Parts: sequence; C-alpha cells; structure tokens
Amino acid sequence: MNETTDLSIFESLSLITILKAMLILAAGWLLANFLRSLFRKTMESKISAHALAMYSRVIYYGVLIIFTVSTVDALGFDLSVLLGAAGILTVAIGFASQTSASNLISGLFLLGEKPFQIGDVLRIGNDTGEVISIDLLSVKLRTFDNLFVRIPNESLIKTTVVNLTRYPIRRIDLLVGVAYKEELARVKAVLLELANDELRVLEEPTPFCIVTGFGASSVDLQLSVWTQRELVRDVKSDMYERIKARFDAEQIEIPFPHLSLYAGSATGPFPVAGPEAEGE
Repeated sequence: MNETTDLSIFESLSLITILKAMLILAAGWLLANFLRSLFRKTMESKISAHALAMYSRVIYYGVLIIFTVSTVDALGFDLSVLLGAAGILTVAIGFASQTSASNLISGLFLLGEKPFQIGDVLRIGNDTGEVISIDLLSVKLRTFDNLFVRIPNESLIKTTVVNLTRYPIRRIDLLVGVAYKEELARVKAVLLELANDELRVLEEPTPFCIVTGFGASSVDLQLSVWTQRELVRDVKSDMYERIKARFDAEQIEIPFPHLSLYAGSATGPFPVAGPEAEGE
C-alpha cells in the first residue's frame, strides 16, 4: 500500500512541476547569496567580524531552509509527515551529539559576550595565536610558528582566555638581577634613564622600577614600561640589549648563580689541593 502510494506520487509529478520546484530552489539559492552579500556590505563597518560572520550564516541558511520547504511543498509531498520524521531525527541526533550541542550553545554565548574577534591574538592554555575563524562549534587559531589550532567553544567557556590585543597599549616587565654589592639607587636611576631615552616607550603611564626580592645570587629588580601593543616584542628585546650594554659601561655586575660553602663566621676557607699535593 505504501509502495503504491509512493509510486503514484512520483508518477504524478509532471515535467512542469519538477521545473517549477527547481526554479524555486535556484531562486532561493540566489536570494540567499544576495542577502548575505548585501548584509556584509551594509554592516561590515558597523559590527565586529565575529558577529558579521555569524549573522551572515544565519541569513544564508535561513533563506535556504525556507525555499527548500517551499520546493518540497511544490512537489506535492506531505509536509506534516516530513516534519514528524525530521522531529524524530532531530531528537535522535540530539542524544547522539550532546557535545556538538554544547559547543553550539557556547558559541552563542561567545557571540553575545564578544571577548575577542577575528584578528585578535589569544593565549589559551599552552596555545598562543591569531584568531582566523570563529564558528558555531569552534574557534580556529594560527600560531606564530604557523600551526593550525582548533579549540571547541565549550573549552573556551570553561577555561581562561587571555586576549593579548584587546587594548591598544601593553606593559612590559623587564626583570634584571644585580650583585649584592651594587648601590640600588644608582641601578634604578640607570634603568629609568634607559626607559626615558627609548622613544617607543610611552611617557604616560610613567615607567617605574622596583625591587622585587633577594635572589640566590642577586638583588632582583623589575623595570616596567608601556608601549603600543604591536611594538611589545621589539621593544622588549631592544631594552634588554641596551640594559646589558649600559651595565657593562657603568660596571654594574649582573651576577651568575654560584654556591659558597662555609660553616660559620669563624671557619676559615676550605683547603683546596690538587692531585700532586694529595700524593705527597
């Protein structure tokens, strides 16, 4: 009975009906592409690249779904039966793909929160790279050594995400160790002078230098300066080179780790003898 009914439906389809359905589907595809392109051109300068990509997909697939349903209706199929089957299929797929659904919902949260956008540089766990794509299920990064990293949206919601390019300026903390014999006021004055002489270092916020602690073989200091975010790497490298050169010129010692053995202030130095002395 069912086979007979199905055959009768296909036999009743005329060439005109098929052509009509194909025209509806083609019109839907053309309209979907047109509306997506129009939305991109109109809203490109008004919303972020993240939102632009997401809304463009919604418009495109939304129009396609509407015209696909119209095509099926034009062919004479019973939509109620198809919708019932689609509902059962959706429930089955939902149970089988809970992770994908979680990533999809997380992607919607990221769309509303907007913690980053395409082109930003993120640090997520051990991965650092530029955002090249933000999709419904995942975010794609390109690392600085040109590796492709895909991170599920659910992981982004649950972990700490550091946006390195969110603000136009960043602080650089330069860590320096000097010998205990050095005069700290003089060392701090030299470091601040180097910071003020560097043209790429911003005058505001003001650079500062502090003592951070006593190390195993050095007094540890931190020189903090502010610069534009795109200059961070170059300024940090150049400042370290200038600190080394200036310390050499000023005869400020940068100590290396070493170990001294003693047993109290009254204990003399341990005798050191070579193989010949031991033989005697």
